[in-house]
Amino acid sequence: MRAVVDWLEKNRRLQSSLTLRPIGFIATHKRVKFQALHQPAEAQSERNVLELLPELGYQQALRDLAGFSRVWLLWWFHRNTSWRPLVLPPRGPAQRRGVFATRSPHRPNPLGLTSVQLLGIEGRRLLLGPCDLVDGTPIFDIKPYIAAYDAFPEAAGGWTEEVDASLIGPPKFTVQFAALATTQAEWLLANWEIEFRPRLIELLAIDPSPHRTRRIRRHGAAMFSIGCGGWRAIFSVTGETVDVLALEPGYPLRFLNNPDYKDLPDCEAQLACWERWPEELR
Repeated sequence: MRAVVDWLEKNRRLQSSLTLRPIGFIATHKRVKFQALHQPAEAQSERNVLELLPELGYQQALRDLAGFSRVWLLWWFHRNTSWRPLVLPPRGPAQRRGVFATRSPHRPNPLGLTSVQLLGIEGRRLLLGPCDLVDGTPIFDIKPYIAAYDAFPEAAGGWTEEVDASLIGPPKFTVQFAALATTQAEWLLANWEIEFRPRLIELLAIDPSPHRTRRIRRHGAAMFSIGCGGWRAIFSVTGETVDVLALEPGYPLRFLNNPDYKDLPDCEAQLACWERWPEELR
């Protein structure tokens, strides 16, 4: 312990001057955290673009990277402002875990690490495959993925192995959409290119019980709601069947009509939804 204290004293000036600067920002189709899976969906066809800043020789630093099929991205959870020593992971039962035993974004230094497919390089732009980053995430570094050093398939997975074992087999719940929810989902897709049904089904099919991190709450006496980015889905559970009854804007009209909240996600679409279904959403 004394060695740690001595190091801290000797490096106090270094601690106060440590800085990280983005080398670029990634453009994805994930505008809200709900759309970003906890791990990249490798089986899906997805194209994202990391554009490096036009300074400090970053384009030259990409030399020889084209021969790698994957890269590591070191990035910042830029939408988080606090951290917690104990967190509630979305996977598994509602049990808190030490943050260092999880991939939670609520960390002392909110750094993220993701391995992604490298599809191509065009000047300062890296064309990337599926990722778990929201649009505009700042990137601090790029490193090549080297399977001989970076892959340890026999490594123990701690508490996640128990959770994964409980998920083996088909989903425990069947998710179906009522007529209103189907109409609303198709309207959102056709008019606003908003589609969150696949992610919604994935979460509810595993476990629709109330869970803070999965944003599932009780909604009245016999129903539940789940947050879907800037939206909510109202559902009921009967046995092993989940009925999605309706989709709702996640924000009330007083917020959507307030110019101080103009940056709310899908603001125009949510206003249009209120206008389209005033009685159902009242």
